[in-house]
Amino acid sequence: MADLPGPTVLASDYFHSYSVVGLLAVIGVLFVAVAFGAGRLLRPVVPTPEKLLTYECGVDPVGDGWAHTQVRYYVYAFLYVIFAVDSIFLFPWATVFAAPGYGATTLVEMFIFLGFLAVGLLYAWKKGVLEWT
Repeated sequence: MADLPGPTVLASDYFHSYSVVGLLAVIGVLFVAVAFGAGRLLRPVVPTPEKLLTYECGVDPVGDGWAHTQVRYYVYAFLYVIFAVDSIFLFPWATVFAAPGYGATTLVEMFIFLGFLAVGLLYAWKKGVLEWT
């Protein structure tokens, strides 16, 4: 029987690599637990009504603490995040497009990508999502 080419890997060496990762994970969890425990033990706990009062920017609260927020603001934020993240995909495309041999393929792929974005924006516009008032 012929010997197999390449170095022989023992199971103990294989699991030793995972034991190092496991040990580091345990040390990380212990470090965080000790930090939170020390913070809880060392901090002063003197609750007063003034400390428990909700405020923002030093202004005393007026009225109820519950405020209704319209969902359209979340939709605007969501659309912004979508287009901001998608614009990040344009930068690698520009570098690949400049490389020789990839011009036509990447150009077609990017127009397909931009077409999906345009369809999504058109859908949001038709649904009236982009109306501010």
